[in-house]
Amino acid sequence: MTTIALLSANLDMGYLLPAFRAEFPDAELRTMADLGPLDAIDAAVCWAPPAGLMARMPRLALIQSLGAGIDHITADAALPDVPVCRIVDTDMASGMAAYVTWAVIHGQRHMGRYLASAAAGRWEEASVQPPRAHRVGIAGLGTLGLACARALMALGYSVRGWSRSPREVPEGLAYFHGAAQQAEFLAGCDTLVCLLPLTEETAGILGRDLFAQLPRGAHLVNVGRGAHLVETDLIPALDAGHLGAATLDAFVQEPLPAEHPFWRDPRIVVTPHIATRTQPAVIARQTRLNLERIRAGQAAEVAVDLQRGY
Repeated sequence: MTTIALLSANLDMGYLLPAFRAEFPDAELRTMADLGPLDAIDAAVCWAPPAGLMARMPRLALIQSLGAGIDHITADAALPDVPVCRIVDTDMASGMAAYVTWAVIHGQRHMGRYLASAAAGRWEEASVQPPRAHRVGIAGLGTLGLACARALMALGYSVRGWSRSPREVPEGLAYFHGAAQQAEFLAGCDTLVCLLPLTEETAGILGRDLFAQLPRGAHLVNVGRGAHLVETDLIPALDAGHLGAATLDAFVQEPLPAEHPFWRDPRIVVTPHIATRTQPAVIARQTRLNLERIRAGQAAEVAVDLQRGY
């Protein structure tokens, strides 16, 4: 019998059970509430699993992430030598594109100001700028970043992209890559969207030095990982005018504590890590396909290169 464990230190994974029962009708499904003997577990489906837990599972053949990122898994220093797979989901890309498009428009068209005026019953206009006059930079051009770029370009925004290594990009996208071209990329970002993978090189990339390279008053949108942002640098950058606003969907500590200053700063929009989500049925199906390939001696379709971190 196949045994699958749903593992997370901070998320109730019970919402996945119906989809996994449908995809694995003969499997034993376990959650954190009752893991049972660890030596019987064949696959672990994870979001921020407890450190060291999977190293105690000798039969483990697959570690499956709930999302496109795997940094929440590789943070475990005792991670066993087992294939780690991420999710590839076209609906996830369209969901991210919708969120990022909303965030860009919300900032560029002064929607926060209009909402405040409406709540006070005031008719107050702000300047209207055409999309082509607003430069959006997307740092990270994987599946999600390219979906966002295409959506914003379709609306007429001036879009540029940056990645750490060269890659093919859509026609019309101003493209930059590598450390040598990062400053030139940042200098043309009225809005900067972070969709980088979280690696040792990108942790803390959204900090004081980077903010100083953006046009004054730029809008920061972080839909990558919380650890991309140096949280203590954000409000000082807003106070100094290096940034004009921030939209944040990911945080080092989630849920974001009620006493955190980001909640009370009107220049910061906080959303609870909901930019996009993969449906449980997609996670269950990809887990089954990955496990079948591994058991057949084949490489999983979306196995991650742990040296690169994505």
